[in-house]
Amino acid sequence: MRIVVDLNRCQGYAQCVFLAPETFAPHGEESLMYTPAVPEGGLARVRAAAAACPVRAILVGERAGPGAG
Repeated sequence: MRIVVDLNRCQGYAQCVFLAPETFAPHGEESLMYTPAVPEGGLARVRAAAAACPVRAILVGERAGPGAG
C-alpha cells in the first residue's frame, strides 16, 4: 500500500501528523514530510489521517504513485 501527498494542495493543518505520526511529520512551518509506504499495522491510522485532511491532499492505495490521480 502506498501514500502520495499533493504537497501543492497541502496547507499544513497537520491533522495527518496527529493521527499517523509514524508516517507523517512536519517539516518547517508549512511543509510536510512523509513515508510513501504504509508501515506494517499502520493502514487504519493512515486512512484516518487521509480522511481527516481538510483539503484532501492524501491519496492512499495500491495505485497511489506516479501518474495516479
